[in-house]
Amino acid sequence: MRATVRDGMGAAVAAYEDKPRDQWLFDHPAQVALCCTQIWWTAEVGMAFSRMKEGYEKAMKEYHKKQVAQLNTLVTMLLGQLSRGDRQKIMTVCTIDVHARDVVAKMIAQKVDNGQAFVWLAQLRHRWSDEERHCWANICDAQFLYCYEYLGNTPRLVITPLTDR
Repeated sequence: MRATVRDGMGAAVAAYEDKPRDQWLFDHPAQVALCCTQIWWTAEVGMAFSRMKEGYEKAMKEYHKKQVAQLNTLVTMLLGQLSRGDRQKIMTVCTIDVHARDVVAKMIAQKVDNGQAFVWLAQLRHRWSDEERHCWANICDAQFLYCYEYLGNTPRLVITPLTDR
């Protein structure tokens, strides 16, 4: 079971940019899609920081616009016809995406311009290592191997500053 989730994650991470995200979500099981959206959120924020370092000051604001557009697409999907499982998956992605959008908005408001700022390091950040073929979860200076235990397609709590702590 764990090997299957791990293999699915590797395939999903690799395929993320091959098609629009709203279509990509239907290609993968809920747990894999949810974790991979978090992996790509971490990567895309990292790319925005890199672009800012190169002198492109609006990189994070542009990424924030992309996040809002992705959320609008998900909301439109929820208004349409979906299977019960797909609806649950999309609602859970929305919950996680709203938190991700809020984190980016907070960094923009605080004029954070590098990935070493505490407001970013304090976030739970997932990353995929192609060399090790593993997912890692980072927060502050801690790093943990994702254990691939089966979680299923369940709702998530709304992420607030209190639950974030």
